Amino acid sequence: MPFIMAKTGVPIDEERELELKSRLGKAMELIPGLSEKYLLAGFEQNFHFFLRGEKINPVAYIEVSIFGNEHHLGYEEFSAEVTKIFVETLHIPPLNVYIKLSDIAAWSVGGIFFDRG
Repeated sequence: MPFIMAKTGVPIDEERELELKSRLGKAMELIPGLSEKYLLAGFEQNFHFFLRGEKINPVAYIEVSIFGNEHHLGYEEFSAEVTKIFVETLHIPPLNVYIKLSDIAAWSVGGIFFDRG
C-alpha cells in the first residue's frame, strides 16, 4: 500500500483536495503494480515552512512511502508527475515542491503483517 502525506503552505479547498487525490492516484500507476485503488493519502494545509532561516511560501513537502519496490521502478516518472500536479493544482513553483520517497520493508494493516523479505 502506498501512502502519500502532503504538507503545503497554501490553503486547499475541497475541490482542489479531490483533484489532488485523483491525480495522485493516477500518478501511482507510473509505479508498477500500483494505482489509486491501494493509495492512502492525506493533506495538511497552511503549514509554515522556513528555508535558510526565512519563511517561504508557496511550498509543498510530500512524503511518499511505497512497499515492495526496492529497485525504485517508476520513481523518476512518478516524481516528475507529482511535481506537475502540485504546480498545476496549487500553483507552487517546481523548485518549491519537495518529495521524499521512502521504501517500506514491512507493513501491517488490519492486523495482517506484510514483509517483502
